[in-house]
Amino acid sequence: MNIPTKKLNNGFEIPALGFGTGLMGGRMEKERGYDEDHDIEAIRKTIELGGRHFDTAEMYADGYSEEILGKALKGCNRSKIFITSKVSPTNLSYADVISSCEKSLARLQLNYLDLYLIHMPNADIAIKETMRAFDYLKERELIKNIGVCNFSVESLKEAQSKTKNKIVLDQVHYNLLFREPALKGVIDYCQNNDIFIEAWRPIQQGSLAKKGIDITDRLCDKYKKTPAQIALNWLISQKNVITICKTSNIKHLEENLGSIGWNMEAKDIDLLINDYPIQLDRSNAVQLK
Repeated sequence: MNIPTKKLNNGFEIPALGFGTGLMGGRMEKERGYDEDHDIEAIRKTIELGGRHFDTAEMYADGYSEEILGKALKGCNRSKIFITSKVSPTNLSYADVISSCEKSLARLQLNYLDLYLIHMPNADIAIKETMRAFDYLKERELIKNIGVCNFSVESLKEAQSKTKNKIVLDQVHYNLLFREPALKGVIDYCQNNDIFIEAWRPIQQGSLAKKGIDITDRLCDKYKKTPAQIALNWLISQKNVITICKTSNIKHLEENLGSIGWNMEAKDIDLLINDYPIQLDRSNAVQLK
C-alpha cells in the first residue's frame, strides 16, 4: 500500500499517516523484562504494508522506545523511511538539546532525523536558547526539519521568531472528541501559515473505534468503513492535518491503514467538525501552552 504524502508550500513533505512508538518498552521508564520482539515485528510489518513514518521520543521508556525502533529499522532503506523524535522539556537548554539529539541518534542507530520536535514548552528555559540549538543541529545535518508539540499560537509564533529555519509542524492532541487546537486557533493558524498539524491520539485510545454515535455510524454505512477509519480519515482529509497512531497490534494496524486511499466529502468533514455530539475544549493529557 502506498501511503500518500502531504506537502507544504515551502517543500516539506511527510506521509499523511504515521505510526507512534509511545508505550513501547514502558511508559516513562524501561519496563523490566519487556518483550521487545513483538514491537519489532509490528514495526517491520508496518513497513511491509507500506508504513514509512515513525514517531518516537527520548521521553518514551527513557529512550528504550528509540532503541526498539532502531533495531526494527536495521536493514531498511533509510531514504525510504521518515523518522521523527522529540527532545524532552527538561532538556531544552542549548547544550542539552544537542546532547539529547546525539543520544537519540545513537539509540536509533541513525545519522540524522527527518524531523526533530520540542516535546512540550518549558517556560523555565528561554526558547531562544532552544531554537539556537535546533539551528545548530540543522546546520550540522543531524536533523532535516524542526517542529514543536503542544504549542499554542503564541508559543508557536515566539519559537518561529527565534529560529532562522521554518517550523514545519505542531504535534497536538486533536481528534473528534478533543478540539482544543481548533477552539484556540491553532488549526486555523497552521493552515494559514504553511505549518502542519500532526494529531496524536487520533482514535482516543480506542474510544473512537466503537459504534454507537449516530453521526459516525451513518458515515460508516456511507463509506463502508469502521468508526476508527472514519476518525482517522476525518483528520487527514483536513488541510495541513496529518496524524500518527500506535503500531503494535497487527489487526489494528491493518484497520488503520484502511483509513487511507479514499477521500471523505467536504460536507461530511464539516458535518463532523460542527455536529459531532461530544466536543471537549481541553485535552485530558497535555494542554496547549
